[in-house]
Amino acid sequence: MAKQWIAIVLAAGRGPNDPMAKAYCVSHKCALPVNGVPMLQRVVDALRQSRSVAAISISIEDPAIVLAALAKQDPGISIMASERSAPLSAIVAIRKHATYPVLLTTADHALLTPGMIDYFCGEAGRNGADFSAGLARAETVLAAYPQSVRTFFRLGRDRVSGCNLFAIGNENGLRILEKWQYLEQSRKKPWRLVAAFGWLALIRFALGLLSLDGAFRIVSTRLGLAAKPVLLPFAEAAIDVDKPSDLALAEAILKLRN
Repeated sequence: MAKQWIAIVLAAGRGPNDPMAKAYCVSHKCALPVNGVPMLQRVVDALRQSRSVAAISISIEDPAIVLAALAKQDPGISIMASERSAPLSAIVAIRKHATYPVLLTTADHALLTPGMIDYFCGEAGRNGADFSAGLARAETVLAAYPQSVRTFFRLGRDRVSGCNLFAIGNENGLRILEKWQYLEQSRKKPWRLVAAFGWLALIRFALGLLSLDGAFRIVSTRLGLAAKPVLLPFAEAAIDVDKPSDLALAEAILKLRN
């Protein structure tokens, strides 16, 4: 597998009142240690060790946070200022690089592994989509970690959770990020997300008739692009560190890995 992907890590925090940073007395959420290693360092290490990623860029409000979170200064990593929202930060970073394909992930993906990255990039590279989103089925996550509390979207027979892995294959794929700017506040409310793509889609969703593939077809038609899901076989891909229970679970998983 050729190293051809540009990886962009969205690492901006929620300001001085970030609940995780405050709870664990760290200056920034991405610096939060998970089994003794800052989350951002874990994400960067996974990207570095993958067979897909050629370059890494981190979008954050202050470059000093990155230098403090990483074990050593890495000249191969570029740092750029984040914008007022995650989608806008992603758009600005992607346009600055002007190189595709792009892998988009987040700094709180503490359980990310090179295997997850290579699987996702491989599938996204083969499906020919302008935009791909990594998802894990509820059965995959709950079979491994029944105690995990996740947000699952029900689409027909499928219940899926996001994995904070996105692929932008070309300039056309940016259209979904532009739409995401207006939907970000509704990301935990499936009906609002669906309603944004028309009342017919909302009715089908309410009746349980909107399938996973059907949802991506509607998005593709509405935005004039090819959007496809990539279902990941890794339960850990759906577990980010967003609350204390996530941190406890992530540390337990990492202890079993070692």
